Amino acid sequence: MPWLSADLHVLSILALGGYLSMAVMLSVYGLHRLALLALYYRHAARAQPIGVDLLPEELPHVLVQLPIYNEKFVADRLIDAVAAMDWPRSHLQIQVLDDSTDRTTPILAAACARHRAHGLRIEHVRREGREGFKAGALAYGMSLPSGGAPLIALFDADFVPDPDFLRRTVPVLLADERTGMVQGRWGHLNRDESLITKLQAILLDGHFVIEHSARFRSSRFFNFNGTAGIWRRSAIEAGGGWQGDTLCEDLDLSYRAQMAGWRFIYMQHLEVPAELPGDIAAFKSQQHRWAKGSIQTARKLLPSLWRSSLPLAIKVEATFHLAGNLAYPMMGVLLVLLPLSLAARLQWDWTWGLLVDLPIFICATINLVLFYAAAERELRDGQWLRRLHLIPAVLALGASLTINNSRAVFQALRGHRSPFVRTPKAGTASSGQYAQLPSRQSWLELSAGLYYSFAVVFAAANSLWHAVPFLVLFSFGFLYLGLGSLPRPQGADEPAPIMPGLPTTAATTTAPQVAHMRAMAPTPEQATLPPVAAPSSSGKRRVTGY
Repeated sequence: MPWLSADLHVLSILALGGYLSMAVMLSVYGLHRLALLALYYRHAARAQPIGVDLLPEELPHVLVQLPIYNEKFVADRLIDAVAAMDWPRSHLQIQVLDDSTDRTTPILAAACARHRAHGLRIEHVRREGREGFKAGALAYGMSLPSGGAPLIALFDADFVPDPDFLRRTVPVLLADERTGMVQGRWGHLNRDESLITKLQAILLDGHFVIEHSARFRSSRFFNFNGTAGIWRRSAIEAGGGWQGDTLCEDLDLSYRAQMAGWRFIYMQHLEVPAELPGDIAAFKSQQHRWAKGSIQTARKLLPSLWRSSLPLAIKVEATFHLAGNLAYPMMGVLLVLLPLSLAARLQWDWTWGLLVDLPIFICATINLVLFYAAAERELRDGQWLRRLHLIPAVLALGASLTINNSRAVFQALRGHRSPFVRTPKAGTASSGQYAQLPSRQSWLELSAGLYYSFAVVFAAANSLWHAVPFLVLFSFGFLYLGLGSLPRPQGADEPAPIMPGLPTTAATTTAPQVAHMRAMAPTPEQATLPPVAAPSSSGKRRVTGY
């Protein structure tokens, strides 16, 4: 049937044209990665911020806020770490902002009482509701009589700050009266726990080593990451305070404060150890929240940012930063069209096949390999060469997030509101971690993995060897993400509602366990990076909360 053959020929041409169009647009994002890499090395002389010498009598009052929601496995460990901070007790106030609905609350109450008995000024704060989620809890804490300190440090439940955190950050914050925030680098307590934590660590290393440093060194805007940082109270207030109308309240406030004239400092060599999500479903939930929150923030702030008198370089970089997740829908179109475009290669010689492969090789491979390889090298921990073999899997994981993050982008663009979904951590618990419910999205990811598996077979059968490496990567990424999100047998230790007089039955982390986990984390000199999650569990996972 000649007419059918002609129609297929036209369709293959359209598929190839659409694929090339998406590849060209995505190459812009790839060039941006290379631009950040260039800024990182070009402004290397500005890497080390300068602090001011403070006499003992000049040390300011500091408020440490710990926003916690259903983190029974790690909450006690965090409080012990913060209680060990090297700062005068008379100048240190700790607020445990507890919105929990499970056994976390009695654990926190006991921990606060234990440290109060030793002279620590620590307050266990409970609200009647959870309005504004994390942003609401932070704003509520600042409104209390105990929340009036001029400097405010924040830590999420899965972090384990070193005792010298305030000694290292406060002098840098006070060295310039225009400095409103100092951000530390996230380290990884469980980097080598599993394949998913290893890949997350490299993804986060790229963000914290190259992106943050490049933006800070070149005087572009960058963001507070919601934890492991310290603020001037006046900068928070000048930026309009904590607001809960986006899922990235930290990103939102960061841009509002910088637009108000405050300067931020990033300390790459200040590592604050934290847990990475060890469960794929929890990882996807975290990525969905970050993608959706960034687009919400872009919708909220980019119009006023472009109307401002800020330099063009800041406006352009802010647009790439806030709207970067718009690349995922384009990546989705490219991923659908790539296998379909293979039919066009059968009708032309190999040079046309090379034309199809080369754009994706440049925009989705070369720049990312250089970007993440540089991030691992700049950790200066002597292990970067041993991690280079993981970069192809990192690229596969990033591509397989297309369905998850495209969904988040479309929700944000439609103005869809959703609660702040916390990323559960498991601490040192070996079982019964908080569970993350699987969704129909997992089956869609598995279908995409099978789609690319068939494409691999088709390409190999027709000697289209240029396409095979990419098809294999995409197939692996989608199958890994989809299979890892499927339901597992229900665990025995489900989070239970708090009842009056409920005993604290959940195991808490002991001092030797804390020492063991801290030994797992690289020191600032060894340098390590990204955020990863906790040991995965065998039970269902709760999806509400922080």
